[in-house]
Amino acid sequence: MSLQLGETAPDFTLDSTAGTIHFSDYARDHWVVFFSHPKDFTPICTTELGAFAHRKAEFDRRHVKLLGLSVDPVEQHKAWGKDISDVAGTTLNYPILADPDLEVAKLYGMYHPKADPKVTVRSVFFIDPQRKVRTTFTYPPSVGRNIDEILRTLDALQVTDKQPVATPVDWKPGDDVVVSPTLSDAEAEKQFGKLRIVKPYLRYAKVKTA
Repeated sequence: MSLQLGETAPDFTLDSTAGTIHFSDYARDHWVVFFSHPKDFTPICTTELGAFAHRKAEFDRRHVKLLGLSVDPVEQHKAWGKDISDVAGTTLNYPILADPDLEVAKLYGMYHPKADPKVTVRSVFFIDPQRKVRTTFTYPPSVGRNIDEILRTLDALQVTDKQPVATPVDWKPGDDVVVSPTLSDAEAEKQFGKLRIVKPYLRYAKVKTA
């Protein structure tokens, strides 16, 4: 069964391209984007992991660590890293875990045997500094992930953690946010300035997201 939002991300220890990873130590005081891919030396996975590597600085700015996983062994991950570098134009700059027995994949719900009984699907877990699962995405092996959407989701989680707001449909950093109904108009205007009121329950405001 997959982890649910609000649950604590389980701790584990696995070998990786960066040595042994103790998850609680690796994640300490950071956000973590923890993702699985089906198989090394495959086309879509190569583009995805290359894109994560190419854009790692954007995750760093958000205080986010990247962590990958598949069933392949560490030495194969390392060999594949050369191809990722060729495709992305950058080195593989985050750890990839080796989970040949699907131990962690099953713990996190990354293994969907009806989709493919041999490999993990394309899961993404957004884990906050308190090690709580905040958002999850799951894609089939045939569909590559969107890095822009992963970053947008991180931005939305971080801005709504800091202030009593929510993000509306298609929100991007810099767009107006929706004020929490727990605030009166007067309280909201004191905190955010002038509101754009569409309905009594739908009030927009501007906030800083950087």
